[in-house]
Amino acid sequence: MSTTTPYFTLHESAQDPDAEIWFVEPAGFTTIPLDVLLAPQDSPAAEKLRTALAPLLDAAPDDATRQQLIAQLAAGQQILEALREAGTVHCSVGLHRDDVGGTGGPPLISLLTLSWRDITVAPPAITAARAVASSEGHTHVEYVELPCGPASVSETVRTASADSGLPQQPLLQIHAHLPHPAGKRLAILTLATAGIARREQYRAILGQVAELVSFDDPLASVIP
Repeated sequence: MSTTTPYFTLHESAQDPDAEIWFVEPAGFTTIPLDVLLAPQDSPAAEKLRTALAPLLDAAPDDATRQQLIAQLAAGQQILEALREAGTVHCSVGLHRDDVGGTGGPPLISLLTLSWRDITVAPPAITAARAVASSEGHTHVEYVELPCGPASVSETVRTASADSGLPQQPLLQIHAHLPHPAGKRLAILTLATAGIARREQYRAILGQVAELVSFDDPLASVIP
C-alpha cells in the first residue's frame, strides 16, 4: 500500500460557510453518506436510499438472501448511528492493495472517522496532552506541532466484546487529537484497521491527513 501524497480533488463541502474544519481524504477512501444512511424513514433522503438499493435487493437470488442483505444493512446502520451519537461527523472506508515488499497480499480494509468532543476550556497544548493522558491503553504516544496547532498522536488495539456480534480479531486504532483553537472542542481523527502488521503505513496515512487539517478556511484567499 502506497503512502505517497496523492493529488487532491476539491469536494463541494470545502465551500460550506458553516464548516468548522477542513481536511483531506486520502486516496483509496470512499465517504460513507451518514446523512443518507441514517435519514428518518419518511424523509426524501431515505426514499432515495430505498430507490438506490432496490436493484441490489431485486438481484438477490432468493428471499432468504434478500433478507440477509437487509439485516446486514440494518446492522451497519446501527454501528453508524452509534458512531454519530459519539460525535462522529465523517466516516469513510479505505480499500488498499497490500503491496508492501511486493507480496501482493489480500486487500486491506480500514475505516477513517472524524469526531468532535466537547472539552473543558484549556490551551490547545494542554488539551492535546490530556487527550491521551486521561485515556487507558494508548501507546506510541507522540506530541507534534502541526500547521493547525499542537496535537497528540496515539494508538490503541481493541477487540470487540463477545456479545457485540462483531468479529473477534484485534483492531488497530490510530488517533490524532487536534484541539480547536477556540479551546472548547477537540477534533479526533481515527484510522481503524485489522491490518495490524501494516501499522507504520497506516500511521503514515493518518499523519498525512492530520498535517493538512485546517480550522481556518484554506480557500478564503484563493476563491473570491
